[in-house]
Amino acid sequence: MSTGLKKKGATQTFAVADVSRKPQQGRSKASLERMLVAARELMLERGSEEFTLQEVSERGQVSIGSIYLRFESKDNLVRGVIAEVLDSLRAEETALLAKLGKDCPDLNSFVPAYVEGYAELLRRHAPLLRMTMERAAFDPLVSGPGKENALRAEADATEAFLKHSDQFGGSDHPVKAQSAYHIIFATLARQLSLGSTGESAHGYDWSLLKRELGRMCLAYFYAD
Repeated sequence: MSTGLKKKGATQTFAVADVSRKPQQGRSKASLERMLVAARELMLERGSEEFTLQEVSERGQVSIGSIYLRFESKDNLVRGVIAEVLDSLRAEETALLAKLGKDCPDLNSFVPAYVEGYAELLRRHAPLLRMTMERAAFDPLVSGPGKENALRAEADATEAFLKHSDQFGGSDHPVKAQSAYHIIFATLARQLSLGSTGESAHGYDWSLLKRELGRMCLAYFYAD
């Protein structure tokens, strides 16, 4: 079993297969999925990695032996859950930008719709993203792919903003597009307490935050 990361060009990939033994049969694949679902549920319920493999065994209706056949350690099971989270995040971000690309023909409609959609995407994944960031602080098998995921999200959003650059004010449009993404992510991440505890940094109204953040970014794009 490989516990390292696979390389594809210059980009690190991270998947359950990188931290587990590959199941060979349909029944084994179903068992693997039950392990991952059980571990994920326990992490969400407790807001931490404080669970035992015995609890995973009982909840997922799999034997302890089966767990160790798939994952050589609890750490690798946690990494498997995180790999699925990052994969879901990538897929949802891609789907969001594709939908907005069709539904929002101009900057005025695209920016607030993006802020709304991205905010809700991060909110849905926030509990597991917080745990991912906590583990990334000491686990290179998570920090590398996590960074790659963040850079890809930035690049994709920047590219999406630049499709409307003919409506930007001023010059150096790539800097504007990239800076807008950083402002959006930093504001939402702070409100969702990503990278810290589960408590919100401020009791600011979520709907109001999304609306005003969209308006501020539009003003920034239009400004000379």
